Amino acid sequence: MLKTTNSGQTPMSARVKKRKTERMPDISFRLMNCIFHIIDFIYPYIDKRVKKFGIKEGMTVVDYGCGPGRYTTRFAKFVGDKGKVFAIDIHELAIKALKKKINIYGFKNIEPILISGYNSTLPNDTADVVCAIDMFFIIQKPSEFLSELKRISKNDGTLIIDGGHEPRSVTKEKILDSGFWDIYKETKDHLKCRPRLN
Repeated sequence: MLKTTNSGQTPMSARVKKRKTERMPDISFRLMNCIFHIIDFIYPYIDKRVKKFGIKEGMTVVDYGCGPGRYTTRFAKFVGDKGKVFAIDIHELAIKALKKKINIYGFKNIEPILISGYNSTLPNDTADVVCAIDMFFIIQKPSEFLSELKRISKNDGTLIIDGGHEPRSVTKEKILDSGFWDIYKETKDHLKCRPRLN
């Protein structure tokens, strides 16, 4: 039996754990994408949010769990022609939506990558910044996931992560328990982490 909140609803973190897969059903992805279009039209906060991530021209950024590319395209503008954005997702529709944006807007510095599991297929020490935005709460094996993010990060790289729909304390516990990352900055919006050097 799942615990309920005072309002009688099951907490989001408990509902997420019931999912049998990290991959969202196609219909859910399409609905999410439509909702994002509406939100971005009414309240375009992503540009303001991304400015706080510390992404600069010439950097290599990995947008892990890129979804339809809402953040990916902003990262691409920040890194410019001398930089690169690897946009990684497990959902075919995410990659398809992102490729459509790349074609429409002419981005030449974004490389979409469809993966299975946590293996990003990227070489070691690739990224200056890895972003895992609004997706960590669905990760079923957080230590494996965070290990892969460390592998692809440079030694002085940064992980930008938020818990999405789970309490911040749970996100922090998962990160620290993994042994791969140290949290060096916490904002209301996200956590900034550095690879733990062993």
